[in-house]
Amino acid sequence: VSHKSLNQIHKSKVEPLWKLNFEDYWKEGKQMSVSSASVHPVEAPPPAAAPEATQAPRVRMEDIQGMPATLLGLTLRFFQFFFAAASLSVMASTNDFPSVSAFCYLVAATILQSLWSLALATVDVYAIMVKRSLQNRRLVSLFAIGDGVTSTMTFAAACASAGITVLIDNDLNSCSANHCVQFETSTALAFISWFAALPSFLFNFWSLASSSR
Repeated sequence: VSHKSLNQIHKSKVEPLWKLNFEDYWKEGKQMSVSSASVHPVEAPPPAAAPEATQAPRVRMEDIQGMPATLLGLTLRFFQFFFAAASLSVMASTNDFPSVSAFCYLVAATILQSLWSLALATVDVYAIMVKRSLQNRRLVSLFAIGDGVTSTMTFAAACASAGITVLIDNDLNSCSANHCVQFETSTALAFISWFAALPSFLFNFWSLASSSR
C-alpha cells in the first residue's frame, strides 16, 4: 500500500471523530445558552428592620420627675396643699377679713387650691403605690386645666391681698387698728402656694403639648 493511500485511510477515520466532537461541543454550548437564557434575576429581599432592643430608647414624659405619679410631683402637691391651707387658716383667724373683698377672694382661692392639691396628691399616692402611669391625654388635659385655673386664682388673690396690705400699712398707717401681720402672713403663704403650683402646671402643659405632635 502506498503512502498516499495510507493518508487517505487515516483522514477518513479522523475526520468523522473530529466532526463528531465538534457537533457534541456545539450541542452542549447551545443547551447551556438556552438554559442560561431561561434564568430570571430574583430581587433581593429588603433588609430586616432593626429590632426594638437595638434602637436608642426614647425619653418618655412619664419618666421625668415632677410629672403626675412621681415623687417630685407628689412633693409639689403636698407643698401646694400645705401653704394654701396655712394661708386660709391665718386669714380665717381674723374677724374682720369679710369686710375686704380681696381677702374674701383669697379665702375662696386658697380653699379651691387646697382641695385640688389634696385630691391630686391622693391620686399620686395611689398611682405610685400600684406603679401606674397617669400619662393619659384626657387626664393630663384635666390636670393642666385644673392647675392653670387654681394657680391663676391663687396668684390673683395673693396680688390683690398684697395691694390691700400695702394700702393699710403704708398709705393709711392703720395697722394698729387692723390685723396687718396676719394679712401679710396669709398673703405670703398664698404666694408660696402659687410658686409650688406653677411647676405642676408647666409639667402638665409640656406633656400635653408634646403628646399632640
